[in-house]
Amino acid sequence: MKPVRAVTLSWALLLVSRLGATRKGSPEEASFYYGTFPLGFSWGAGSSAFQTEGAWDQDGKGPSIWDAFTHSGKGKVLGDETADVACDGYYKVQEDIVLLKELHVNHYRFSLSWPRLLPTGIRADKVNKRGIKFYNDFIDALLKSNITPIVTLHHWDLPQLLQVKYGGWQNVSMANYFSDYANLCFEAFGDRVKHWITFSDPRTMAEKGYETGRHAPGLQLHGTGLYKAAHHIIKAHAQAWHSYNSTWRSEQRGLVGISLNCDWGEPMDIRSPKDIEAAERYLQFCLGWFANPIYAGDYPQVMKDRIGKKSAEQGLDMSRLPVFSLQEKSYIKGTSDFLGLGHFTTRYITERNYPSRQGPSYQNDRDLVELVDPNWPDLGSTWLRSVPWGFRRLLHFAQTQYGNPPIYVTENGASQKLHCTQLCDEWRIQYLKGYINEMLKAIKDGANIKGYTSWSLLDKFEWEKGYSDRYGFYYVEFNNRNKPRYPKASVQYYKKIIAANGFPNRREVESWYLKALETCSINNQMLAAEPLLSHMQMVTEIVVPTVCTLCILISAVLLMLLLQTQS
Repeated sequence: MKPVRAVTLSWALLLVSRLGATRKGSPEEASFYYGTFPLGFSWGAGSSAFQTEGAWDQDGKGPSIWDAFTHSGKGKVLGDETADVACDGYYKVQEDIVLLKELHVNHYRFSLSWPRLLPTGIRADKVNKRGIKFYNDFIDALLKSNITPIVTLHHWDLPQLLQVKYGGWQNVSMANYFSDYANLCFEAFGDRVKHWITFSDPRTMAEKGYETGRHAPGLQLHGTGLYKAAHHIIKAHAQAWHSYNSTWRSEQRGLVGISLNCDWGEPMDIRSPKDIEAAERYLQFCLGWFANPIYAGDYPQVMKDRIGKKSAEQGLDMSRLPVFSLQEKSYIKGTSDFLGLGHFTTRYITERNYPSRQGPSYQNDRDLVELVDPNWPDLGSTWLRSVPWGFRRLLHFAQTQYGNPPIYVTENGASQKLHCTQLCDEWRIQYLKGYINEMLKAIKDGANIKGYTSWSLLDKFEWEKGYSDRYGFYYVEFNNRNKPRYPKASVQYYKKIIAANGFPNRREVESWYLKALETCSINNQMLAAEPLLSHMQMVTEIVVPTVCTLCILISAVLLMLLLQTQS
C-alpha cells in the first residue's frame, strides 16, 4: 500500500518550505464545502485476505509468496513479524460483520486468498472446497446484513508454488492461471458478487516485489523485472475481464474493474516547464502505467520514450519496457467497467536527470525527485502526509485522462502514530473530513464517483512494516490471543458522514467531532482494562479448570479411602 520512497533531504525540505510559503496553500482548500453526495452513493470500508485472515495453513490453504517471505527470518519484516494469525479474521467473520453493521457501511471491500481456494495456484490440481465454503458463508453473511461485497481477486498473495515453479509474474503463463482462478471465483460467487476487482495496486506489487525486493517475492531485477511483471499483470487483467464478459456477464450482470493506487504529483515550481513536465511524468509512470493500456490500448508515450531512450544509452537492442502487439492493444483496451482508485497523499515533484550510466531502475527512468512540504501534517508513518487538495486534483486527472469513467475510491485512509494506543484518533478524523470533502468537490466538478472505501476496517498486518502502522477504524490488540477489537473515535465520525451522506452544515459537522471524542474516552478505559481482563481470562481458562480437576481427583481419592474403611 505504501508508495515509493520520498526524498526528504533537509535542503529539499527547506526549498519546498520557501516555495510553499509563497503559495499560501491551495485554493481548493480555501473553504470547506457543505453539501451531500448523490443519492445511491456507496460508503464502505476495506481490507485484504493476507493482512487480516490468519489461519495461514488451516483447512487446506496452500502457502503464498508472503508466507514464504515472512517465514524466511531474514529481517524482511519489521520485528520479524508474520501474518500467521494476523487479526484472526478467518475465525471472526461474524464478529467483524457486527463491526461493519456498527459502521453502517453500504459495502465491504475484501480480497479472496488465491492459495486458500487453489492451494497450488492451479485449478486443474485441486480446488479447496473448505476455502469455497468459507467465502460462500462470508458473502452470504454480508448480504444478510445488507452489506454489498466488493471482491478483489488478487491482493499480492500469489500462491508460492507458482512463484517457485514458474517465477511468478515474470512468466506470461500467470495470465492463464489467473484467468482459471478468476473463472472459478465467478462461477462460485458471481451469483451474489456484482463488483469485482482483478488486482489491487499492481504498481506496488510489481515495483516492491520485482525492483526493490522489499515485498514478496523479494526480487531485485532492477529496471526490468517490474516492467515485465506489470506487462503480464495487465494481460492477466484483460483476460479475466474478457472471460467475465463472454461467459458470465449476461447471466450475472456484474462489473469488473481494477484498483490502481497513486499519489498526486504537484510541480514544485509551478512556473517551471520542466517541473510541470516532471509532475505529469510522475503521474504517467504511476497511474498511467496501468490505466493507459486499459483505457487507451498502450503504455503512456512518455514511458515508451524515456525507457526506450535510456535502454539504448545502456547498450540494449530493445527497450526494457515490453511492447504490446496490435492484437494485444485491441484486446486490452476497454477492459474495465469502472476505475478503482486508491490515494493517500501528495508529493511535490521536480526535474532530476539521472545519467543512464547509473544503470537501469524505475527511479532513474522517471528522472524526477519526490519532495514533501514540512508544513503538511505528519500522520506518523514516514511517508504519509495529509494533503487533501491533492485528492481532488488526482480525481480530476483521472476524469479527464480516461474519458470520465465510473470511479470507485477503493483505498483512502490514515495510519495511526507509531506506538500510540490512544483510541482518540483526532488526526484520522481530520484526514477523513478533509479528503472526503475534496472528493465531494470533485463530484461537484463533474467526476463520476460512485463510492468510497475507507482503508481500513481493522488494524492489520502492514506488509514490511509488520504491525507498527495502524490504519483501522478498530484497534486490534495483537498481544492478546483472542485479538479483541476496540472502536476508535473515527468510527463515530465516519458513521455520521455515512448517515448524513455528506456534510449537511457547519454546526452539525462540528458536533460530530465533539461526540466522537466523548465516546473514545470511554473506549480508552476499556482498552486500559485489557491486561486485567486478559489475566482474568487466563484464570478462567487455566486456573479454574485445573482447580476443578484437582477437586475431582481429591474427591475420588477420599471416596476410595472411605470405601476401603467401610469394607
